[in-house]
Amino acid sequence: MAGTILSFNGVSKSYGSVKAVDDLSFEVEAQAVTGLLGPNGAGKSTVMKLLLGLARAGDGEIELFGARPRTRAFSAAVRRTGSQIELPALYDRVGARRNLEIHGAGFGIRRRDPWIDQVLEMVGLSARSEDRLKGFSMGMRQRLSLGLALLNRPELIVLDEPVNGLDPSGVVEIRELIRSLPAGGATVLVSSHLLDEIERTVDRVLIIRDGRLVVAGAMDEIVSSGYTLVQVARREARDAVDVLTAYGMGATAGEGGRVRVDTGGRPASEVAKALADAGIYPVELRPESNDLESAFLGIVEEGGGDAQG
Repeated sequence: MAGTILSFNGVSKSYGSVKAVDDLSFEVEAQAVTGLLGPNGAGKSTVMKLLLGLARAGDGEIELFGARPRTRAFSAAVRRTGSQIELPALYDRVGARRNLEIHGAGFGIRRRDPWIDQVLEMVGLSARSEDRLKGFSMGMRQRLSLGLALLNRPELIVLDEPVNGLDPSGVVEIRELIRSLPAGGATVLVSSHLLDEIERTVDRVLIIRDGRLVVAGAMDEIVSSGYTLVQVARREARDAVDVLTAYGMGATAGEGGRVRVDTGGRPASEVAKALADAGIYPVELRPESNDLESAFLGIVEEGGGDAQG
């Protein structure tokens, strides 16, 4: 494992009487894509501002690359990040290339540095690099904003709604770009309301509600329903239910010999063994999965239980 590059430990932040973040604790693993999800008002934007030093926590500890806020080391750590939280100030009278050159000067990037051309290619703006921004669509401005976030070759990239305003092909391009970043050593923390897109993009998920963490885990763990589907011969379905129930598992028979099993956290191999011991041999045995939208709604509407690692 590459280690942890960002952590919140008991962090709280209030705006007047409103607690935007409440005793929040989580970690972001290096060289992975992590999704930060939650309903409107959950505290996602506040989390991003806190980790970038744009807001100050009332309680708790934040560590970014091992540095804590309000220290010289933290300022250096923030310079190792790139972010796209809101559309940045852009210069409408010049083109995308010139905007990158102007912003790059603050990082010591030379005007004709080949990296600028690479960034333009990465975000799909090479063909429009000299066009003035005042003619850019929302999606094209979003692409340029992402380019600015990548400009300083950051080790941590923080993205809020990175595919907002993009057409379907643009969404796919940016998804593939985000997925490729860990291979180059970068870590990505991304937030989006497009849950189907997040499901295709991230490795791990953090779900917060009312400023508190409710679930954390790998994507396949989040969307797993905890049930196993077993396919047996139609005539054996009722016997299979009886065997598994006697074995201490919850089981219900469906149509055509399909049996849905609550294993109680035990491995699926125990389902197969219990059935085989009774002379029943399933032709299929696989975990049942939800999509992220279903899992997310179940978590935020029903409470979701305790956060998990």
